[in-house]
Amino acid sequence: MAGARLWVSSLLAVAFAGWTTALWPWPQDIQTSPRSYTLFPNNFQFRYHASSAVQPGCDVLDEAFQRYRRLLFGSGSWPRPHRSGESLSPYPACLIYCVLTGKRRVLKKNALVVSVVAEGCNEFPTLESMENYTLTINDDQCLLVSENVWGALRGLETFSQLIWQSAEGTFFINKTEIMDFPRFPHRGLLLDTSRHYLPLSSILETLDVMAYNKFNVFHWHLVDDPSFPYESYTFPELTRKGSYNPVTHIYTAHDVKEVIEYARLRGIRVLAEFDTPGHTLSWGPGIPGLLTPCYSGSQPTGTFGPVNPSLNSTYEFMSVFFLEISSVFPDFYLHLGGDEVDFTCWKSNPEIQDFMKEKGFDDFKQLESFYIQTLLDIVSAYDKGYVVWQEVFDNKVKVRPDTIVHVWREQKPVKYLKEMELVTKAGFRALLSAPWYLNRISYGPDWKDMYKVEPLNFEGSPREKSLVIGGEACMWGEYVDSTNLVPRLWPRGGAIAERLWSSNTTTNLDFAYERLSRFRCELLRRGVQAEPINVGYCEQEFEET
Repeated sequence: MAGARLWVSSLLAVAFAGWTTALWPWPQDIQTSPRSYTLFPNNFQFRYHASSAVQPGCDVLDEAFQRYRRLLFGSGSWPRPHRSGESLSPYPACLIYCVLTGKRRVLKKNALVVSVVAEGCNEFPTLESMENYTLTINDDQCLLVSENVWGALRGLETFSQLIWQSAEGTFFINKTEIMDFPRFPHRGLLLDTSRHYLPLSSILETLDVMAYNKFNVFHWHLVDDPSFPYESYTFPELTRKGSYNPVTHIYTAHDVKEVIEYARLRGIRVLAEFDTPGHTLSWGPGIPGLLTPCYSGSQPTGTFGPVNPSLNSTYEFMSVFFLEISSVFPDFYLHLGGDEVDFTCWKSNPEIQDFMKEKGFDDFKQLESFYIQTLLDIVSAYDKGYVVWQEVFDNKVKVRPDTIVHVWREQKPVKYLKEMELVTKAGFRALLSAPWYLNRISYGPDWKDMYKVEPLNFEGSPREKSLVIGGEACMWGEYVDSTNLVPRLWPRGGAIAERLWSSNTTTNLDFAYERLSRFRCELLRRGVQAEPINVGYCEQEFEET
């Protein structure tokens, strides 16, 4: 059913039927039955298996265990269950209690045992990190097994979604076997913090909900034309003169470290973007001479255009600035932008015209390519990989074979699936965002259009299609700030999360609607102000805390 096996009896209770449709994103393979086990919050624990390669002291899982206890049961105390007649199960790893209540035999579980195969807790997740896991809940076991801690995090999220409550408030989990892994290794969400500043709390809360959806890349579009909120320790004037407010509307070094660590503990990479040569008007006040002066005839207009690619000082600045960025952001990849460069100002500037003659350039795309190629060489020297917007590929800039091309234009110069075909045919890895702009809204269930996108629906060989490493949902900030970010993101962003995680056969819209509706209710229960996707209600509606 919907790309995975779901074995259930026709005699299931309504509550159990509700549970089966609460999973989001849908696992690759799932088998389940109506046999259920009771969980008592006061007794329940997350535990490491004795043979696990990681043990207590692993901050990633230690903190995750605490986090999921709070998510499932809250931070208060619960009444202890009646214990007369209980007998300890012979299965020590599973810790099942069997109670006879009249004629009814009740199975209870008080621990999920976690076993991780590979050592390592202090590293950062990477594009190559494994996220596969198996989850077994039966009479003999309540066990989560993963290759590494990142897979364990994904399995913990799935486990948390398997638990359901009866009308009386009792917690249950059903007999289940899951084998799961992501379809794509890069499943991202872009936030734009330049057009509207987003408080640190909004970013951290977004990272939480990303983890609930199994997103694993936070694409941080930090700066753009309107403002420069990133506080550079090498060039502090960038923030002092380029931010909306250098006291209240900036991200300090401490803020950035907190975001990176908060993301790491949830298995999320932070992909920082500093887009040049366009989208840089906020850079100009802090670095005089960096931007190109615009002319009207022979006279400067007092306005500025993109980064000036004709000056050695430009590349000296970029070398020092990106050395800082390479040290601050630990991920192997940086996003270097390269999109939407307006040539008008370059065309008007006599010094730019002279430079082009000197270089033998007769096309401003050649000038753009010269700048970007020089920048890519700078960043490569710092042992960093890079992601670029599709214009860099479209304009035939010479880039390394391991460059990742980010496809964002829906129709121009070609339709986005054709662009994916061209990028992969040229041997480059590709990311897709074109059909997944969450800032664009319309009346009705627009999540369905995003859900129906198939990233590999283009002409290409299996090898070429394997170069598609995933995609990103984008939330651009022209009309979005902390007042409307959350309901605009969720649960619509979940449609993209499932498309990037689940099997390509998980496509049934009715099945998706039923699960996404319930997942939205679970988000409300977790304190996330997710908007409704149709008429209806949730047992626990959103309440301000």
